[in-house]
Amino acid sequence: MKQVSRARAEEIMSERGWLPLLPEAFRTEVLQRSVLLRFAPGDRVFRLDDPAGGIYGLVTGTVSISFAQSGATPRLILLGVPGHWTGEGCFLTRKPRRAEIRAVVETTMLYLPLDAMDQMAARDPMVVHHVALLLMMTVEVLFRVIDDLQRPDVDRRVASVLQRTTWIGEVPIPLTQSEVGVMANASRKQVNAALKRFSAAGWLTNTYRSIHITDPAALRRFAEGDGTD
Repeated sequence: MKQVSRARAEEIMSERGWLPLLPEAFRTEVLQRSVLLRFAPGDRVFRLDDPAGGIYGLVTGTVSISFAQSGATPRLILLGVPGHWTGEGCFLTRKPRRAEIRAVVETTMLYLPLDAMDQMAARDPMVVHHVALLLMMTVEVLFRVIDDLQRPDVDRRVASVLQRTTWIGEVPIPLTQSEVGVMANASRKQVNAALKRFSAAGWLTNTYRSIHITDPAALRRFAEGDGTD
């Protein structure tokens, strides 16, 4: 993957996700104070229970986001979306990390340190409100995850998960069938059967470690069906 420049990274983050919703002065300061970081496939951005830190914005690439109770093994929940920031809980609670973030492919992120966030908030109380907006955007995504997992039909849960992963862009989804199963609360055998069905319908193509969605709208319609095909 071609390395993204600092200028291009700031341009991407100014156009997508959280920052475009906020005042220009705040957006500019976030970008100026952020550090550009690069991660190789498999690198951890942070682990569950790591000390409190700042927020990370996904510029390019893909990250997996896993959650767990403290001391438990993190379980894959979703893939990060370019333009989105994460890690805001530490700023609001001063508690350790509540998730694990790992680069799936070559990935570029911006990192705004916690002390920089504190300095900004000391000057402008609205900074807390801006970070709270980020938290609520995260909550909205988690509501979608919960809704997907509550679908009683396995094929529809798998379809929901696959359609949701298209948020990362029009690129192959770098997940194994086992990883899709974790996200959909399904066995690998169930995922394999669903993928064959969806492939036959023309909604996707897949290999062992990659899935390419060709018709996300059809997947979504199927996922939201009333129990009939």
